[in-house]
Amino acid sequence: MNRPHRNPRSPGRRSRSLTLGLAAALVAPLTWAAPAAARETYPFRDPGLSVDARVDDLLGRLTLDEKISLLHQYQPAIPRLGIGRFKTGTEALHGVAWSTDIHNAGAVVTAKGTVFPQSVGLGATWDPALLKKIGSAVGDEARGYNSENPDVWGLQLWAPVVNLLRDPRWGRNEEGYSEDPLLTGLLATAYGHGMEGDDPDHLKTAPVLKHYMANNNEIRRDQTSSSLRPRVAKEYDEVPFRIPISRDAATGIMTSYNLINGRPATVTPDAGDLVRLWTDRTLFNVTDAGAPNNIVNSQQYYPDLASGDAAIVKAGVDSFTTDDTNSSITVNAIKDALSRGLLAESDVDRAVSHILSIRVRLGEFDPGGGRYGKITKDVVDSPAHRALARAAAAEQMVLLKNQRKALPLSSGKVAVVGQLSDTLYTDWYSGSLPYKVTPLDGIKKRAESVTSSEGVDRIALKDVSTGKYIAGGTGSGAVLKTGPTSASDATAQFDVFDWGQGVVTLRSAANGKTVGRYNWGDTFANDQDQPNGWFVQQMFKLEKQDDGNYLLRYAGYEKAYDWADPSKTYVRVADDGTLVLTTKDGASRFAKDVISSGVDSAVKAVTGADSAVVVVGSMPFINGREDHDRTTMALAEGQSELIKAVRKANPNTVVVVENSYPTTLNWEQENVPAILWTSHAGAETGNALASILFGDESPSGKLPQTWYRSEKQLPDILDYDIIKSDRTYQYFKGKPLYPFGYGLSYTTFRYGKPRLSSHSVGRDGTVTITVPVTNTGKKAGDEVVQLYTHQRSSRVKQPLKKLRAFDKVHVEPGKTVTARFRLDASDLAIWDVTRNKWTVERSKQDLLIGSSSADIRQHTTLNVRGERIPDRDLSTPTRAANFDDQNGIQLVDETKVKGDAVAGAANSWLKFADADLGRSTGHITAHVAGSSATTIQVRLDAPNGPLAGTLNVPATGDKYTYKEITAELSHVRGDHDVYLVFNGETRLSSFSLTR
Repeated sequence: MNRPHRNPRSPGRRSRSLTLGLAAALVAPLTWAAPAAARETYPFRDPGLSVDARVDDLLGRLTLDEKISLLHQYQPAIPRLGIGRFKTGTEALHGVAWSTDIHNAGAVVTAKGTVFPQSVGLGATWDPALLKKIGSAVGDEARGYNSENPDVWGLQLWAPVVNLLRDPRWGRNEEGYSEDPLLTGLLATAYGHGMEGDDPDHLKTAPVLKHYMANNNEIRRDQTSSSLRPRVAKEYDEVPFRIPISRDAATGIMTSYNLINGRPATVTPDAGDLVRLWTDRTLFNVTDAGAPNNIVNSQQYYPDLASGDAAIVKAGVDSFTTDDTNSSITVNAIKDALSRGLLAESDVDRAVSHILSIRVRLGEFDPGGGRYGKITKDVVDSPAHRALARAAAAEQMVLLKNQRKALPLSSGKVAVVGQLSDTLYTDWYSGSLPYKVTPLDGIKKRAESVTSSEGVDRIALKDVSTGKYIAGGTGSGAVLKTGPTSASDATAQFDVFDWGQGVVTLRSAANGKTVGRYNWGDTFANDQDQPNGWFVQQMFKLEKQDDGNYLLRYAGYEKAYDWADPSKTYVRVADDGTLVLTTKDGASRFAKDVISSGVDSAVKAVTGADSAVVVVGSMPFINGREDHDRTTMALAEGQSELIKAVRKANPNTVVVVENSYPTTLNWEQENVPAILWTSHAGAETGNALASILFGDESPSGKLPQTWYRSEKQLPDILDYDIIKSDRTYQYFKGKPLYPFGYGLSYTTFRYGKPRLSSHSVGRDGTVTITVPVTNTGKKAGDEVVQLYTHQRSSRVKQPLKKLRAFDKVHVEPGKTVTARFRLDASDLAIWDVTRNKWTVERSKQDLLIGSSSADIRQHTTLNVRGERIPDRDLSTPTRAANFDDQNGIQLVDETKVKGDAVAGAANSWLKFADADLGRSTGHITAHVAGSSATTIQVRLDAPNGPLAGTLNVPATGDKYTYKEITAELSHVRGDHDVYLVFNGETRLSSFSLTR
């Protein structure tokens, strides 16, 4: 679930801190005990029968009302059949994270188990075997929680996220594995197989892939449309969904919030046909939270909920995640749809059979809960899972720079500074950490002596009008009030953490708690362990005024929404001394007393140390996350200044960047001896970091996405055409800061000459490639050997290089191991838009083998005996969406149910390349729709090339009302690129050129 809480003022909605103990008390008794006879007599409870037979039996026993009740996220118990409640959607992105409680109005309940590194960190491991182990551990812990409270902890897990990291500014970058579809698909497959277990007929848990699809922007995410041409959809966005589903590593998809080619993804026809064609298994598909209401409200795609819900079911989505725990709204809408003939009972039966199929495979109706029913809460945060989390945290770290062997560190005097040096943060899809080993903790275990400083300013804020200082409470905190008259009072002191672009958080020196808005009121308190919640309310800006004083601006996320008063974003001291929100004109002025300088403290700590470790990075609830894209990839300004000061004071400086996304480290790359990246990697971060810094392990992580030098190297975040806009390492022609697949080691590797089983392969054939890899250094290490291809000739624009396989090998010093790859010629297929099918072209393929996409060590060629794509035949109906190039065109929905069309505007055009027009082509016939009359010109070989004819497009009255129109052409012939040039707004679904 992406957004469980819609009402920001509901009690308990401030943070995900409801304890498990309290949750258990709230829901007791946990389940309704079914009579023994009900559990034993029905065929659907017989494990000896097939899944389909059991589903058919149970479906046949349900009344229509009972079937409808199962379509909501909270599926009620059916006592007469001995069936308990079932809840979809426990979040388990990188560990069991949280779920919601039906007995407490859907309040969030947070797990306190094993938190593995963020997904982008797991992507940096390039290690499917590790991902499978992690998935298995997550599945075990989900079972453990479920055994204690099945009403809260459902076994359908909403993970992994397989949306591709095509733009590093995407707020949810932390949730995905990679910008590459193959790497993402293979890691998701491994994670899913681990969560499911190894029994093909019985599920430990049921993973659901998020979010289908082309969902890479948070900007107006429920209103923006991802314009997705067929080649991009087939060769890029669909791939990471297709791989795990086709390999039975997922049991369904969650549809995304955005529109795809003008149609809400909530009603994508792919959910009912394409996605289900990838597997013989039954899939159980769900909506994202609140999305059914979006198609009526923000998207205004259907006039009412009955129409919208009917369309969702018809499209192939089986379960409605909406309206929190109130299932009656969905139930009534479905009943309304049935009464109006928008749905048939067979539509409901189809969706419910999908749901029941997964419930049967989960063992719900088996004696004792089936094969995995004996897993208990004892597995949560077990020693084995802690060890696995520690191994994962180390393996995902990426060494970005190591000049003159600055790393590993010696065990001498080490200074550890920076605002992330002595803390660990969780993210929106994390559980709570059961314990914490911070970077400082880990380094203290390994170094002989350690000095430290967080490198943050400690300040006091004095109300200029009264001379009194803002103060927080001790203990668990209290509402902030002015009172002390001296800055030396500890309650008046706050540590300032800089998160960039002026945004800071304030941590009270009195109790170590973060300051934030208190209980959605107008006051503030120091009562939070870290910034948190959907609407993060712990953010401020200190705005310096001309007189040297400051205004304190409140920057909580809720202020971005229309229901919040945008004018009251400043702080005023009320008559009783409390801090309240007001307008800028009414804001109090504060004098800022700097009790201690963070930079001075850090410089003092690093002076004289053998080495300085600066730990900087992000706060996952602030620096880009769900619902909030980033506009910059830079480090926070204050953090950058700290690095520069430390580097000046100690030349042996190592920068550790702990965040969830690529960062522009241009100065650091030029001036700092060593740089190491880690995601927010869970409780074992400090131990894992120390093991890498001190050389107990050699770093082996590789970047799963391109790190750019600046956001100026990127197109608009809403541009989804990676081919035309040269996105990702596949097409990017510039010089990145760090390329895809990049990562250094403490040892060196020599790649030998590759051997191919054959240097020529047919389009249905397979070739194996082996490469000897020798460790030429003095330390053992793991190397990710990467195989890329480049197709030399093609009908279409090809990637500069494309990852085809990888092999992570362990090599002892002086030893040689063999990396092995299998390459099916079918893997080289492109989506041929001229014939709507996968095609392996005849061409030479460069096989590029290296340590990253830019560090190619060996090269050979493969002759692929594919086919030549014939010239386009435009005499048959051609879909307008199957263009070869375009300018100013948007892909749109042909109808609300299915099909894509194009929407043109003045001076926009479509290109259809390599068309064989024969000896004479005299007419064009087109299907058009629109509200105003315009023209479409037919031109040859260029948008301003020879005019062959003009279509006079009438107003059809509605964008979904198409009319067939025809125009004469000036007897064009031969081979040409055909351009359709639009002179106004209209929609074109298909056309043909005939004699």
